[in-house]
Amino acid sequence: MCLIFFIIIYGINLKAFDTPNDDGSGITLKWQTDIQYQSFGIYRSAEPTGIFEKIGEVDGTEITFLDSNVKIGKEYFYKISAKQDTLSIFSQVIGPAKAEVQYFNTSRLPMAICIIILFAAVLGYISQARKGGKLFIRKIPALNAIEEAIGRATEMGKPVLYVPGIMDIDDPQTIASMSILSRVAEKTAEYGTPLYVPTSRSMAMTMAQQVVKESATRVGRPDWYNSDNIHYITDDQFAYVSAVDGIMVRERPATNLYLGTFYAESLILAETGHSTSAIQIAGTAMPDQLPFFVAACDYTLLGEELYAASAYLSQEPVQLGSLKGQDLGKLLFIGVILIGVLSQILSWQFFINLFNTIE
Repeated sequence: MCLIFFIIIYGINLKAFDTPNDDGSGITLKWQTDIQYQSFGIYRSAEPTGIFEKIGEVDGTEITFLDSNVKIGKEYFYKISAKQDTLSIFSQVIGPAKAEVQYFNTSRLPMAICIIILFAAVLGYISQARKGGKLFIRKIPALNAIEEAIGRATEMGKPVLYVPGIMDIDDPQTIASMSILSRVAEKTAEYGTPLYVPTSRSMAMTMAQQVVKESATRVGRPDWYNSDNIHYITDDQFAYVSAVDGIMVRERPATNLYLGTFYAESLILAETGHSTSAIQIAGTAMPDQLPFFVAACDYTLLGEELYAASAYLSQEPVQLGSLKGQDLGKLLFIGVILIGVLSQILSWQFFINLFNTIE
């Protein structure tokens, strides 16, 4: 516990105490005066009767000072001088005050409570899903259309083109895209439909090859896997797009899937795919590119739907529970924000009403 010293002399009320919720690096001084002074000088000593060193000076409108040049656990004594023209008035010496480490920041307690509730919700939903409980997830038309689009390509005897974006595997959207690719590869392998996955990053190519190979093995069709259909093109943005457009024009895939991170190339890809009469399903968390996909594609995953796609398609309990828990967490954080905004509005309205009453 920190000690607070309160001294009244010459109209100066001075307090010195350990700065709350810090790492032990500061002692806070606060004072009140009955008279308006021009400035305040801050003095510190290690002994109550020792030599006091001036450590700072603040304007007369200030009523606080933070002494951040202290050692943890060491005791200090303080006094301040109030200056008015040629007159200087010193307060009595207060102390000892010492800085201590606070291991828990009480100002962040509401955030800690929200995080605990979020983790509890995620674990609770995962447990419910593992026990066979039904977790409601709203229908996402773009994901429901994937199996139908793959079936159309199979009926027409044409391949499926999957574009995982232009970023590497350290990008969250690329990781989410690989999860969807796993499900797409299972269906194309099951139907025996060729799957082309051109990539713009070598590491993304390696990951895509492994994902597709494992998916084919999982459905009992390891012979269907062809590593030549999953290849690296180039890191250059528009050279990559030109090559993918060439695949669309030559191979005429019946289904084009654009899922991942896209930039200026989004409309080029979507327009070329539209000209080949392919069913197109796109998804990205890039807000600037969503209008182009919406305009040129049959179905579009909007923003976070891309990240929810893996859980939606696989129905795996851990992923479903995490998704539901995160949704509850979002509602919780929105509620906290609304409560904070409402409290601020009410507090301001209270002071406004009080001011009007005084007038």
